[in-house]
Amino acid sequence: MYQFSYAEIMEDGVAVSKDRERQVLERSIALLKAAVTAGGYGKEAVEAVYFTRRVWIRFIEDLGNPENELEDELRANLISIAIWILKEIEKIRKRESTNFQGIIDITTIIKDGIK
Repeated sequence: MYQFSYAEIMEDGVAVSKDRERQVLERSIALLKAAVTAGGYGKEAVEAVYFTRRVWIRFIEDLGNPENELEDELRANLISIAIWILKEIEKIRKRESTNFQGIIDITTIIKDGIK
């Protein structure tokens, strides 16, 4: 029988969570890129907008949780970025913008920063 320390179990949990976060952001990026490729406000754009919106709303909820262990300044910065992304997504949804690439760029930076 294997016995693991609490620290090892927690580290595995954090690693799995970070991997999931990267995967979700990669999916969002892929959907946004598909929307750019398809052009206009078709099915791809709708799917990208709604998926990306759900992701960033969930991140804001997690970042606002007092149990989140990130530094306060980093959490605040990420929440600010998330709010910007949500505003851009809303502009796209309302057909006031096509700034998919800006969202892709920022999301890629965030994804690459998850270690």
